[in-house]
Amino acid sequence: MILINPSIKLITVLIIALEISFTQSIITNILIVLIGLLYLLINNKITWNTLLILLLAIIPAVGIFMSQNMYGTAAMGNILVTRLYAYITLGLTFTKTTTIQELGLSLEQNLKMPTKFVYGFMGGFNLINYVKQDIADIKQAAHFRNINLHFWSPSLYFKAILSAIRYSELLSEGMESHGFSEQAYRTHYKKIALNKSDYFKATFILLILQISIVFI
Repeated sequence: MILINPSIKLITVLIIALEISFTQSIITNILIVLIGLLYLLINNKITWNTLLILLLAIIPAVGIFMSQNMYGTAAMGNILVTRLYAYITLGLTFTKTTTIQELGLSLEQNLKMPTKFVYGFMGGFNLINYVKQDIADIKQAAHFRNINLHFWSPSLYFKAILSAIRYSELLSEGMESHGFSEQAYRTHYKKIALNKSDYFKATFILLILQISIVFI
């Protein structure tokens, strides 16, 4: 597996996404898509879910292309469509090869972000499954009362928000009861290394991007 520090990977992906926003190179966008897919393939992260995301992206891509053909130019339509897939591939490259725990620990240990923010960030993601289960329970309870709650039902979202607030309060109380303090010295069960090779990999990737934009 090709490894790179999660924080460095995030910064590199954001820089690439920002840079291609101001460039009009179709070849660069296509290269990003191909290299991103190759990276996912090497790391065995090409799944049916990945293919489904790429397939569903055809819908907005067709809309963008047709809109540009009607009100702009076909060339700009090609640029925007390839840029859309470049963004999607960058997102998949990061999310499929980096867990929330790895990212949170790296942000705290390597970028020295506030511990309270990082643990709150990680806790919020870890509570998603509990909120999903609560939503399923709410819909089931409503069904027993002969009430059908759909995803567009306002009452369902209201109850889901209340559930999320309740879990956030429990999370806060749990952190306080365990003596959590942002100023206290913390040990780490899992340490995220930040090596010189991570900087080299990021620099190499960005250098390839610049060469692609300027010379290809």
